[in-house]
Amino acid sequence: MRRRVGAVAAVLLTSALTATVQQASATTPTPPASPQARSAVANRALSAAASHTDAVHGGAGQAFTAADVQADPSGITHTRMIRTYQNLPVLGGDFVVHQDAAGNWLGVDQTLSQTPSVSTTPDVTAAAAAKSAAKATHETAQGTPTLVVEARKGAPRLAWQVLTTGKQADGTPSRESVTVDATNAKVLLASEQVWTLLPSSGTRAPSGARPATDGAAPQVAGDGRSLYSGTVPLQTTQSGSTYQLKDPTRGNTYTDNLNGGTGTNGSPMTDSDNHWGNGTTSDPASAAVDAQYGTNQTWDYYKSVHGRTGIGNDGKGSHNNVHYSRSYNNAFWDDSCFCMTYGDGDGRTFSPLVSLDVAGHEMSHGVTSRTANLTYSGESGGLNEATSDIFGTSVEFNANNPNDVGDYLIGEEIAVGGGALRYMDKPSKDGASLDCWSSRAASVDVHYSSGIANHFFYLLSEGSGAKTINGVSYNSPTCNSSTVKGIGRAAAEKIWYQALTAHFTSSTKYKNARTQSLAAAADLYGSTSTQYQAVAAAWSAVSVT
Repeated sequence: MRRRVGAVAAVLLTSALTATVQQASATTPTPPASPQARSAVANRALSAAASHTDAVHGGAGQAFTAADVQADPSGITHTRMIRTYQNLPVLGGDFVVHQDAAGNWLGVDQTLSQTPSVSTTPDVTAAAAAKSAAKATHETAQGTPTLVVEARKGAPRLAWQVLTTGKQADGTPSRESVTVDATNAKVLLASEQVWTLLPSSGTRAPSGARPATDGAAPQVAGDGRSLYSGTVPLQTTQSGSTYQLKDPTRGNTYTDNLNGGTGTNGSPMTDSDNHWGNGTTSDPASAAVDAQYGTNQTWDYYKSVHGRTGIGNDGKGSHNNVHYSRSYNNAFWDDSCFCMTYGDGDGRTFSPLVSLDVAGHEMSHGVTSRTANLTYSGESGGLNEATSDIFGTSVEFNANNPNDVGDYLIGEEIAVGGGALRYMDKPSKDGASLDCWSSRAASVDVHYSSGIANHFFYLLSEGSGAKTINGVSYNSPTCNSSTVKGIGRAAAEKIWYQALTAHFTSSTKYKNARTQSLAAAADLYGSTSTQYQAVAAAWSAVSVT
């Protein structure tokens, strides 16, 4: 792993190298300024990868494609690559090439440990693989399985990739990518493609008491009375005498009403006077206000803090679905519709799951999908979930809403009777999440292994020990009995974003995350900086060494 000195936060470019560049402010890092410049960086990185065969585990039959390019203001570039072997996708074969402004090789981030070299002739038929996947997931195999090289678990091997669909335990739709060994029909890895706020194995009641806080087409300006955030401004679209909850200033992000249905597209939310909701569940528009406001604040956070314009950094909006199913105690991101979906809760454990940090959490799943695409299984799945908690929390702080002040609690607003879903200062307070890394991290639910990175982020931001922030009391322990001094949330956010977009790959695990986030800290602040040393100390404090 190389070390280098950088300056400030980077901007991730869209995976479509010909996408339009948004105008950057003077304080926003500037990516390569034109499609031609981005293509030149990508071609330069491809040439460098071909010249560093050993470093990238290249070899006969392999080909690389540049998926996206990120540039630091200093001129250092990070080019994300995907890999094929004999024209078959190599799952876990993605990597990031780092070069200086002159094109000199600085290193590579990857998890692949050996060069793929496998027979591409399967011993197992596609039909047999589909049957094996369906049996393992208790779901229905869809479409025709495709041959891939599975390199995310053990040595690279030929596998069939099967898509199965069904329902998760709590009614969440399921769409799993299942790889089946092409030599013996054994399932190698099943990765859920619908990413949820909560484990779907059944509702876990929030633990603890609710903490005390400090306080309570043409664009048209409207407002809405939300459930959790008070009366908030909204930008809407007018058509005749009707207004639609669709924001032209944020990529036409919009909100639909599923009205108890379970699809991915409901009825448009409309209003006659552009004053939405009444602040209670008696008006279905109130939850829609929260969802729309949440996506607005998340859009603004990524734009103002990280220079990212929309989930895909392409200026395009996503959409929200509210009132999913009946008494549904969850929320999820679904790549297939580029959308967030929210349940109304059962009224006993959860109220509607549309609070500000939940919206930031779900929308951030989309950012992860468009960048490192962390596999939603094992340790990489825990990092995926933690990333959404980290940025959901960051969105809440950045919004500075007096009705929902920033805190290091996840979902405290939606918990009926108090408590929270997760606690970043001491994740085990929820009764299941991990405070410290151990070998268990690879086998527990991703929502619980996320605790390790959540704990790291809290310690990096605020440090260990007892303190009160925005009226909420915290007391964060360390796993090695050390005392950790925080560097502030602003620096911690930038380091995590840089790690996600410029260093993490699809199979990054916790030990990789330590190395790669240290590299991110070096990018931004230098390898001798206080921030760099704090990253190392915070990882050690959660037993990632």
